[in-house]
Amino acid sequence: QVQLVESGGGLVQPGGSLRLSCAASGILLRFSALNWYRQVPQNPRELVAGMSIDGSTNYADSVKDRFTIIRDKDKNTVYLQMNSLKPEDTAVYYCNVNIPGTSIDYWGQGTQVTVSS
Repeated sequence: QVQLVESGGGLVQPGGSLRLSCAASGILLRFSALNWYRQVPQNPRELVAGMSIDGSTNYADSVKDRFTIIRDKDKNTVYLQMNSLKPEDTAVYYCNVNIPGTSIDYWGQGTQVTVSS
């Protein structure tokens, strides 16, 4: 059974940093495509950052140069390092694991990030 357990969300002031974690069990992240999405109420989920199996990354323009997706193969965990946070980054953040070549997706439970003074 695949489980993705997220942690690291919370309240932070503008300009601050947070590191989200997504610990996986039942699946090896080194063989998967990894993504972080975020969602605010009444809006669809937005892709924030992604990493392919080969380690190549992509980012939404709104977070480029501020967010970094990191894969730790030893800990089987994917992180989202978020720096220079802005109020508009406030959302529920979800990790997503996709099996390449399939429609198989797994999701974390979501973690709230609130950026406010």
